Amino acid sequence: MKFLRNPEIKKCLFLQLLVCFIFAGIGFYFDTICGVIILFASLIFILIFIIFTRKRYRKVESLSQQLDAMLHSNSSGDFSDYMEGELAILQNELAKLTRRLAEQNQALENDKKYLADAMADISHQLRSPLTSIRLLLTLLKEPALSDEKRKESLRELSMLIDRMDWLIETLLKLSSMDAGTITFHQTETSAKELLSTAAAPLLIPLELRDIQYHETIEPKDFSFSTDLRWTAEALGNILKNCMEHTPSGGRIDVMVTDNPIYVSIVIEDNGSGFLLEDIPHLFERFYKGKNATGQSIGIGLSLSRMIVSKENGTLKAENRKEGGARFILKFYKK
Repeated sequence: MKFLRNPEIKKCLFLQLLVCFIFAGIGFYFDTICGVIILFASLIFILIFIIFTRKRYRKVESLSQQLDAMLHSNSSGDFSDYMEGELAILQNELAKLTRRLAEQNQALENDKKYLADAMADISHQLRSPLTSIRLLLTLLKEPALSDEKRKESLRELSMLIDRMDWLIETLLKLSSMDAGTITFHQTETSAKELLSTAAAPLLIPLELRDIQYHETIEPKDFSFSTDLRWTAEALGNILKNCMEHTPSGGRIDVMVTDNPIYVSIVIEDNGSGFLLEDIPHLFERFYKGKNATGQSIGIGLSLSRMIVSKENGTLKAENRKEGGARFILKFYKK
């Protein structure tokens, strides 16, 4: 019997037999019949103990085999036939553990797939401008290149470097967000200052593209608690997206309103808007819609939503009835 190789069971049987013979000996000392009864009763109890222990040992052995199979395969295990006392408790805890391990394994698989996809996307986004930079550098080495063509190539080279710089900086911000290493510092900030900080880097590009930019704040110049730097980053990415999809002569409007529950920021443009199939995926990392420009990378809006979420806010996008896109941000007050 395999279970008799268990040292604990062997010790228990040894003690039971010892007690059995001691009490049987005492019974035989006083009366032979009493000794026989004690001996047989003790042996029957020992036999019952052996039978039930063997049955329990088999169940434990079966449970061990199932756990071993689960660890070395994708089987989930079935513990439904363990319906008694301690084994039922153990089965319940093991069922919880296996479900949790399965969920963690699935999460790790998803993270692994996401990381592989993200690395492939990042590699692609960096490879394209690097290839263009190499070609431009080769072109600039040509001695017969005209001054006008040289200046044009240098401008294009500068734009590509700026694009790579923005891409790397944004990816670092996203990774910091994922790692939870960024701390938001809430301070009283005026709405006017927030919009000015967000729009400042885009004022010249907006002017060059002949796009009008208008701000409306109600009530005028009110303040609310937010992290100026990061909230301006989120708004700036949204404004940049609107600018890229608004044609020359277009318009971008920003409306900020305050109420007792939340601060609302609505950003609208009269550009091409979104395709219906793109709207559910707009804030997914590295997602580029059908109407995305060639310069689009697909991480700006993802970063904006992460920032807004960290600041107890919501961000959604929709199409305007009049045409164009609308972004609605709500920062809820604590």
